[in-house]
Amino acid sequence: MSPVATQPGSVAAVIQARMGSTRLPGKVLRPLHGRPVLDWVIRAARQAEGVEHVIVATTTEADDDVVAAHAASAGVSVVRGSVDDVLSRFLLAADVPDADGRVPDGIVRLTADCPLLDPALIATVAAAWRASGVDYASTITPRCLPRGLDVELISRRSLFEIDQVAQGVDRTHVTSFVYRNPSRFSILGVTVHPAADDLRVTLDTVEDARLLDALTERLGDRPPAWTDVVAVLRGDAGMRSLNANVRQKALAEG
Repeated sequence: MSPVATQPGSVAAVIQARMGSTRLPGKVLRPLHGRPVLDWVIRAARQAEGVEHVIVATTTEADDDVVAAHAASAGVSVVRGSVDDVLSRFLLAADVPDADGRVPDGIVRLTADCPLLDPALIATVAAAWRASGVDYASTITPRCLPRGLDVELISRRSLFEIDQVAQGVDRTHVTSFVYRNPSRFSILGVTVHPAADDLRVTLDTVEDARLLDALTERLGDRPPAWTDVVAVLRGDAGMRSLNANVRQKALAEG
């Protein structure tokens, strides 16, 4: 697989999604305030200014037929590939043209277990990447947002470059080879203040689900601003406690 010519600056959001999960199977299609979790992520990506195309990258496993069908019914493009080699799925997505026949020059990496993504943050990272021309722009270098609100964008060129060298966890986590090798790639960090990286709004456990249910009851059926998410959690210790004991998986755990 090799890069093809593209119009500079075109951006696609690629959402990795599958039904398999060791701690909460089927989480990506779990109902959240009236719509499946995956639909929350698709909606946020569509509403992000500067994102021209949305693609769901799922697996070829039979259990993920329902993910592919649901994404297609939502009107987004779908690619299917390896369960563990997630990077290979992103390479497939990188060759999917948008409505104008363009393949993306920049790929926003989103995960389907992060339903409260802020479209304005996605747009900010996309704009920062376009303005800077870096290989990789994200909100995780350094991490400053609640777990579940982060946005990463990698250039097409860099995605194909790491495909030649990435192994093990770096193929599972797609972008980790880049930020673990900062001398090899140009990296831009987009930060917010005050930092809120002690909070958690991703969906990986039953406890996370309880918090997200409570949070969306408060915020309603809309992609919330990250500041609204933080404000509610800072002001409600009981809600914060719902998933305070959940341990985030280490990078090597997948």
